[in-house]
Amino acid sequence: MAETIIMPKLGFNMSEGKLLKWYKNEGDNIKKGEPLFSIETDKTSIDIEATDDSVLRKILVEEGETVPVTLPIAIVGDLGENIDELLKEALVQLGKESAIVPTAPKADEPLSHTAVVEQPAKASGRDFDIIVIGGGPGGYVAAIKGAQLRKKVAIVEKDSFGGVCINKGCIPTKVLLRSAESLDEVKKSSNFGVINVDTSNAKLDLKLVQKRKTSVISQLVGGINGLMAKNNVTVIKGEGSIKDKNTVIVDGKPYSTDYIVIATGSEVKSLPIPIDSGMNILTSDDALNLEEIPKDIAIIGGGVIGIEFAYFFASIGSKVTVIEFLDRILPMVDEEITDQVTAMLKDMKVDIYTSAKVTEVTKDGVKFEKDNRQQSISVSNVLMAVGRVPDYKGIDCESLNIKTDRGAIVTDLTLKTSVDNIYAIGDVNGKYMLAHTASAEGIIAIENICGLIRTMDYDKIPSAVYIQPEIACVGLTEAQAREKYGNIKVGRFPILANGKAKVAGNENGLIKVILEPRYNEILGVHLFCIHATDMIAEAVAAMNLEASAEEITWSVHPHPTVSEVFHEAFHAALDKAIHF
Repeated sequence: MAETIIMPKLGFNMSEGKLLKWYKNEGDNIKKGEPLFSIETDKTSIDIEATDDSVLRKILVEEGETVPVTLPIAIVGDLGENIDELLKEALVQLGKESAIVPTAPKADEPLSHTAVVEQPAKASGRDFDIIVIGGGPGGYVAAIKGAQLRKKVAIVEKDSFGGVCINKGCIPTKVLLRSAESLDEVKKSSNFGVINVDTSNAKLDLKLVQKRKTSVISQLVGGINGLMAKNNVTVIKGEGSIKDKNTVIVDGKPYSTDYIVIATGSEVKSLPIPIDSGMNILTSDDALNLEEIPKDIAIIGGGVIGIEFAYFFASIGSKVTVIEFLDRILPMVDEEITDQVTAMLKDMKVDIYTSAKVTEVTKDGVKFEKDNRQQSISVSNVLMAVGRVPDYKGIDCESLNIKTDRGAIVTDLTLKTSVDNIYAIGDVNGKYMLAHTASAEGIIAIENICGLIRTMDYDKIPSAVYIQPEIACVGLTEAQAREKYGNIKVGRFPILANGKAKVAGNENGLIKVILEPRYNEILGVHLFCIHATDMIAEAVAAMNLEASAEEITWSVHPHPTVSEVFHEAFHAALDKAIHF
């Protein structure tokens, strides 16, 4: 069986080795135990013996070359054995991907098919191989991946690395939510045997929370700066624009490149309604920087952003009202879970109006239409949480012939735009405005630029909502599955029947799994429980590997853990759950 021979790591401090001599030529038979090649380290030279009988199929590193440890140096295998996939992967790792030529797949072959042939590298003479515009979770990951594949990469960023996610979204909201959870734990500490602690006056000091938030963000941004330096990515500070398909302008200075990756993210969306300047209007950016707890707040929008803020403000003592245009909050979540979340928020004294159209924000409150009549509420603060829209200001898509649709840059499944050498990843393409989607798109875009045909699978992107209990889901909801497949199998398991959740004192919620009835293919997994956002990765991996429901039931889960609810729910879908 063919395998890759790597530069061995012969000592703790060894980081690279120089290949001194090959004792065999390509096509020669190799006997176990005989010298195959010799290498030179910083301390000595040594012969490396063959570990098995084989044939030296391909030499990847010539005599005199120095390469880092663990990188491939040769491929061995049986004579006539197909080594294309191993060779393709090895060439990419070595930065010799110019020898990889994608071929059009045959009718019965998957899109990921590639062929590997030898061809000379071509130098364009431009400043960079790839320029990435935007340093968010899509852009900085794309830049690192490009550098790892031996491309000369530059990244343009006008503010701090990390984009909305680290600076104004994912991370700072979770800092605030973690503080709210800590407050709740303190208030409930007597339930766990903690005595002599007066919790009656326990509350959050938002100034201290802001201080911690700033520290967390600073550390993460600093880490990305370090990654740029470690991977030899050129950082260009400033606002980037595209002059033509091979030229990026930053603060008036042109940089030439073979490929451009647009990763400029998104901006806060607003409603086209009358808004009185006397009302204290907040965006999500503003809400993340509050240093005083608002007495009351109306949140316009019941999506992920709106509900996370609703939970946070209600947890720390604000009177919260949510106004949502659609017929339920969190419309992307399975309806059964949405119903439970709605009930939980109402128990927290959150007022929720659905099927409500906001018509005006006055200096005293919010007016909206519901049930064919005008209604209003009085509040002192209004948070606009109606979503985000792609942001590509400074990029003249029309003149560049970059196709857009409904305000987003159009891309195919390889993330290529309508211009062959320009790619667009993350929020700017409007597909899935999630940080982890942007990162995945960044990797796939770069791999395609480097000659590997890879495509995004948007059907298996997980979503998460970080209230407590958490919400996490992947795949189809029950309603979507019934519409597509008709008859389906559904398995449920209540969290109250899980021992670890009972120990943790958080027994709310359920897991729900949805199966295609003929082959028991996993169509969707929906969690509303503690640790949901960590556990959903199991479902994503299972669906990517096309695991059946039976295979999940056969997978032993450690006890006691909340993760045991997985195989219980799949048992329920197939027959009956064991513990309920």
